Amino acid sequence: MNFLPTKGIEYVLVLCYLALLVPFWKLLRSSFGEAAPAPIRSPRLTRVAGTGSWFQVPEGVFFHRGHSWAKHDEADLLTVGMDDFAYGLVGRPDSILLPEAGRHLAQGEKGWSTRIDGHVFDVLSPVDGEVVEVNEEAAEHPALACADPYQRGWLLKVRPKNVRAAFSNLLPADVARAWMDDVQHSLSRSMGLPDGMVLQDGGLPVSGFARQIGGDHWHELAQEFLLTKDRQPR
Repeated sequence: MNFLPTKGIEYVLVLCYLALLVPFWKLLRSSFGEAAPAPIRSPRLTRVAGTGSWFQVPEGVFFHRGHSWAKHDEADLLTVGMDDFAYGLVGRPDSILLPEAGRHLAQGEKGWSTRIDGHVFDVLSPVDGEVVEVNEEAAEHPALACADPYQRGWLLKVRPKNVRAAFSNLLPADVARAWMDDVQHSLSRSMGLPDGMVLQDGGLPVSGFARQIGGDHWHELAQEFLLTKDRQPR
């Protein structure tokens, strides 16, 4: 029996089937969509270039080492507040307790307080002077102060005896950036990260990072950085 013609027809049919299979498969994929590729996980850590990468250090703002700040906004008035490190350290306060207008503040002594989770932290005033105005909006809505600490989140307007002398013991922005860089490295070591490394997004893990580092003793860590004492509310 001569079977070669039959086999030849079979080979042609197989080749035609294979030729049609590829466009048919592409048609199916376009009709039903492709499965999304598995996400590529980025490394947990990344190296940071430059200084102050965790914390804002605006030009024209002078910093106290207790993480309060002051800037000259009007002829004889200073605007005062807490820096964003302080808010990141303790988290969003339940309330901010501001002094009344007319009260005299002394640099390095209690200026105002923040209340959070049963603890009250006194924040040191960055300057000497008389309180002439308080930011009631920030006091009533601490989230505002946390989100915009150097603009809408200012806390006090203070009139010093001498505007120029008021900044003599504070850190200008360029020096404050180097100081914040040292703080960042200290925090990296406290969190068990290699020196010069931070979390992938370049920021702190969570608001209220003192809890992550200090655990049940977070308030002691907070008072260490704020250069003040934690006290129970009365």
